[in-house]
Amino acid sequence: MRETADDLVLVINSGSSSIKYQLLDPESGAVTASGMVERIGEENGGIEHRADGKTTEHRAAIADHTAGLRLVFDTFAETGHDLADAGVRAVGHRVVHGGEVFYRPTLIDDDVVAAIADLSSLAPLHNPANVAGIESARELLPDVPQVAVFDTAFFHGLPDAAKTYAIDAKVAAAHGIRKYGFHGTSHEYVSGQVAELLGRDPADLNQIIFHLGNGASASAIRGGQPIDTTMGLTPLEGLVMGTRSGDLDPGIIAHLMRSAHLSIDQVDTLLNRDSGIKGLSGVNDFRELQRLIETGDAAAELAYNVYIHRLRRYLGAYLIDLGGVDAITFTAGVGENSPQVRADALANLSPFGIEVDPTTNTAKDRTARRISPPDAEVAVLVVPTNEELAIARAAHQVAETA
Repeated sequence: MRETADDLVLVINSGSSSIKYQLLDPESGAVTASGMVERIGEENGGIEHRADGKTTEHRAAIADHTAGLRLVFDTFAETGHDLADAGVRAVGHRVVHGGEVFYRPTLIDDDVVAAIADLSSLAPLHNPANVAGIESARELLPDVPQVAVFDTAFFHGLPDAAKTYAIDAKVAAAHGIRKYGFHGTSHEYVSGQVAELLGRDPADLNQIIFHLGNGASASAIRGGQPIDTTMGLTPLEGLVMGTRSGDLDPGIIAHLMRSAHLSIDQVDTLLNRDSGIKGLSGVNDFRELQRLIETGDAAAELAYNVYIHRLRRYLGAYLIDLGGVDAITFTAGVGENSPQVRADALANLSPFGIEVDPTTNTAKDRTARRISPPDAEVAVLVVPTNEELAIARAAHQVAETA
């Protein structure tokens, strides 16, 4: 155990127009402060900062990520936790795409920043923002080790048959086309929590994990190692999501370009920002979707049914891939908070040993828990994800050995 509590990690998650952050103890998980800067680049930007049971808010135009992080640092100082004196041992950065280059937490230097920027063609909405956050943090905390933790890392070692697309092999090799997978930090963290919750060795477990938020993905994990996941070259493949289509016939893209005369950028926007639940129902917030369903909205009901259909399709595929499953786990915003989704995704599967207990499933409980009957063959679980803690622990470990 460390002798001082002043051995904290600042975790930064830089989005295209936002910065989420936490200052926490990587050993205990205790959070000193957290918050979010939003609407970077807009006139009505601002920060919401939580520390010591209080919330501090400021509204102002925020020009860029450097200005956003300066506002974070100023707000820390204003609330009595000056980061220069807070005992920050490392800064952990969530980076979405590591490509073939990065598959473990990596100490950041100029070459690493350049390499992450070079991967922006694989994640144009994410990696440039990640780079902006890294560069700003390095400027503001120049003497603190900065560590990149990659969303794709957990899935780097997928079996060849799972990660390979059936296109011309030379074209794929030249352009880095393979299944990379995303939400890896969450899937890895939750799979470890499942083993602890069940009192089992991860090496003895077959798991299916559904990370269901605005972005959504599933994974099949055998013996602690993933053998498949739903997201692919980009975070667009797989499950139906808040604004993303998930799986679709690739011929649709060519058809839209020829028939609707859409440009490739317009198609990209359509599939990433105007599809999924939003494209089918007009809303992408699951709570609003449920409200519409309750009013009898047919489009909302169809969107929900398409969403559940895709979940069940991957559940069946992964059951076969694994040759049986010991635990099915739901996590992230929808997965943790929608009993209806959990019940419908696993309905009528008792012949496979999969059952959901209605009482435990609908209980108001935010802790990790089992929601299947005690005697059910397959454990069905709800486990809150904690990507920030996982990033903090990884960053701290790298900093300690740097």
